[in-house]
Amino acid sequence: MVISTAVFWTSYWVICGILLGWRLLYYMILKKRLFSRPIIMIGTGKIASEIAREIEGRADSGYKIASFIGNSLPHCNPNQVSVLPQASHLLPLCYAHEAKRIIVALDDRRGTMPIEQLLECKLQGIVIEEGITFYESITGKILVENVNPAWLIFSEGFQKSRIRYLVKRVLDIVLSVVGLTVSLPVTIPIAILIKLESPGPVFYLQERVGEKGRVFKVIKFRSMRQDAEKNGAVWARQNDSRVTRVGGFIRKVRIDEIPQMWNVLKGEMSFVGPRPERPMFVERLTESIPYYSLRHSVKPGITGWAQVCYPYGASEEDALRKLEYDLYYIKNLSIFIDLLVIFRTIKTVLFQKGSR
Repeated sequence: MVISTAVFWTSYWVICGILLGWRLLYYMILKKRLFSRPIIMIGTGKIASEIAREIEGRADSGYKIASFIGNSLPHCNPNQVSVLPQASHLLPLCYAHEAKRIIVALDDRRGTMPIEQLLECKLQGIVIEEGITFYESITGKILVENVNPAWLIFSEGFQKSRIRYLVKRVLDIVLSVVGLTVSLPVTIPIAILIKLESPGPVFYLQERVGEKGRVFKVIKFRSMRQDAEKNGAVWARQNDSRVTRVGGFIRKVRIDEIPQMWNVLKGEMSFVGPRPERPMFVERLTESIPYYSLRHSVKPGITGWAQVCYPYGASEEDALRKLEYDLYYIKNLSIFIDLLVIFRTIKTVLFQKGSR
């Protein structure tokens, strides 16, 4: 027994030491960017700066900018890498920095694309990538404000297959039936508490815009006073005074969303998809935000890629930022992403992040 105890504690401390050493090594590698791949950035404008901000702001991006090429100083250059005015020596520059990838991030390409130099690099095996596409690959969102229709038309993705639709529909039905059944011990007491705290119905029906622009009524537990919108529709706010005590709790733990599973069973919603918005807000956002109507090409969801990647927001700026994630989801639609969103939603609910 003494020998076994000694072996156990020796093994325990050895394992702890190995784990600690591994974490320290991993932290050092990320901080020093030891394995980050160098890239050459053609462009110094808004697109290039957005890409630079993402790369330099995340230690695990996997890339580092070796040099900019442009006629002006970049808006974002925290490491003060070199900025060359022209691309006449692009291939030698790639060799000098051991860069295997060139990112073309020009705000305006007319008369500024170094075609011959890029072709020379391409023939030498260097990857040439469009800035918007590269941004999408490292961030999980699409830079909506800088996307042109040609990129949306010719880029890969936005594919819908009947098999994928059927699998998604079966997953929606299974999750909704299981969710509604398992949640009964919670939803029944919540319904009673809502009724006891304030006058009005237990459930709240509200018009939302769904797939192909069809309007439907979403079902939620009522979390606000019955007269919450007597002065007109407004976005929810932080510490909203219209929210009841029970409503504040069920919003915090996302219980108010559970009745939406009935919308999923009826085929009006999916478990995962863009968040459905109200018609008056959709009309306003469609006029002010480019490509906003594209989010209605799929069914809205109880949860979604934007909800798990972006904090709760209630403004046009937040709507724009969420659209970047929604378009990424629609473009790369897959069952894998749906499952990833569901798991991340469970994590979000457990840590009570992003609710209002």
